[in-house]
Amino acid sequence: MIPLPVMDSHRPPVRVMALHALAYCARLFYLEEVEEIRVANAQVFAGRQLHAALEADEDAESVSLDLTGETIGLIGKVDCLRRRDGSFLPYEHKRGRPARDPNNVAEPWPADRLQIIAYSVLLEDVFGEPIPEGRVRYHAENVTVRVPIDAQARADLQAAIAMAHQLRQSVDRPPITENARLCEKCSLAPVCLPEEVRHDREPERDPVRLFPPDRDGATLHVLGQGTYIGVRGDSILVKPRDEPESKHPTQDLDTILMHGFNQITTQAIRKCVEQGVGVHWLSVSGHHTASLVPTAGQVQRRIRQYQALTDEDTCLRLTQQLVTAKVEAQYRYLMRASRGDEEARSEIQTSLNSLQPLLSQIAQGTSRETLRGLEGASAVHYFAALRKLLGPQVPETLHSAIRTRRPPLDRFNALLGYGYGLLHTAVTRAILASGLEPALGFFHTPRSAAYPLVLDLMELFRVPLWDMPMIGSLNRGQWDPQEDFEVTRAKVWLSEPGRRKAIGLFEGRLQESWKHPVLNYSLSYARTIELEARLLEKEWTGEPGLFAQSRLR
Repeated sequence: MIPLPVMDSHRPPVRVMALHALAYCARLFYLEEVEEIRVANAQVFAGRQLHAALEADEDAESVSLDLTGETIGLIGKVDCLRRRDGSFLPYEHKRGRPARDPNNVAEPWPADRLQIIAYSVLLEDVFGEPIPEGRVRYHAENVTVRVPIDAQARADLQAAIAMAHQLRQSVDRPPITENARLCEKCSLAPVCLPEEVRHDREPERDPVRLFPPDRDGATLHVLGQGTYIGVRGDSILVKPRDEPESKHPTQDLDTILMHGFNQITTQAIRKCVEQGVGVHWLSVSGHHTASLVPTAGQVQRRIRQYQALTDEDTCLRLTQQLVTAKVEAQYRYLMRASRGDEEARSEIQTSLNSLQPLLSQIAQGTSRETLRGLEGASAVHYFAALRKLLGPQVPETLHSAIRTRRPPLDRFNALLGYGYGLLHTAVTRAILASGLEPALGFFHTPRSAAYPLVLDLMELFRVPLWDMPMIGSLNRGQWDPQEDFEVTRAKVWLSEPGRRKAIGLFEGRLQESWKHPVLNYSLSYARTIELEARLLEKEWTGEPGLFAQSRLR
């Protein structure tokens, strides 16, 4: 038997399943093992169900076994271990079909072969007995393939372990695989975005749709002051003061938003962390105050972000892309909202005439300070026109003469600010889900009141996700100036019925689908925010070109 390599005591052991991922795709290994991003899709769940059924039904001579190899530095759980002719015989069970050689003879896929080799050598390390072969059972065709544990097998395993350790020490993601077919069943395609990268490199190539069209779960808004949030089994329990309690399965949730003063138990928080459900706290007026999300494995992502956003050229390029996208959205919306209405168009024509030349100046901007000034100028012209889009049927008390914030001094600005607060939290969720550091941005200057990167990304979505639905709802007469607002001399804010109405409007908008003009596939606005966050990260991971390229039609 060939001697096993000696494990470096300073290196953590490698999971056998990680070697399976490495043989499948080096980028998949890096995302799962180094950045600790793991997503279970339908194929993963089906594989788990197969293994659970095998553990329950396998005959008495077969056992599943957790193993730790101190010498070779591997850990894993072999699917099935039998005793044959005085030797241990490991089995690995797979749902699918085997590979075929040119003579149509069944053979293991490369990743499956490496996996059973690793289990065999791991068994040798644990029991001190030679393992002559391993077997892979492909259930789709009821075929079992034998894998000899020979010198070549051991050499391949050692090379894979060496590569695994090398990738662990790097902060750079490997490139996407050249074999596009491998991406179609990969659970991490929504994180990796391989088809989007291929489309950017080959614009004439239509990307295969791998990014999910909508979010995985719903958002639970808790508005009633003094509401108790606990856990019962696998569900979140919500008990308002004066209303019946309700249960919400955690598998159906992706976020809990707590508005104002509520109470959540540590047990409920732990359940949310275990299930990947983010918990976010907002003030009664809609301002984001805190977030709790799982943060494992974000070191490499944030190191790359720090390196990129301390480079002035990178920040200038991203700022130019962002400001261009924002001002174009403002201009296009004003044009669309006044189309066919000569009176409305004449009301805002001065603003339109002022916005158009700003776009060419933005394209020629040579510093972030200049671009901030141009963005500020565009905001003045845009908000001057936005309030003029309200029709004569809208009560005068819902109009506004000027943009006011912190605090809003009229109902229009209160509604605008509350919607932006909801958007701020939605963008925060997407940034944290992408593993980015919200405190380090490229356009907004650092300040304690809000995260710069969140404010940066918000600029892409203010118009489509709140300005447009808000103006539409005002013109449709959906707001009651008395019931939906609380008014004092010092400020104006939304009442609880008003907040519920605003949340319904915003959540409805998040669920709407639209077609990305560059990637040419449809997705909800909720998923669009996450997509932009992940495309932003690609700007400094060697795959730039798609951030802030979407436009209003």
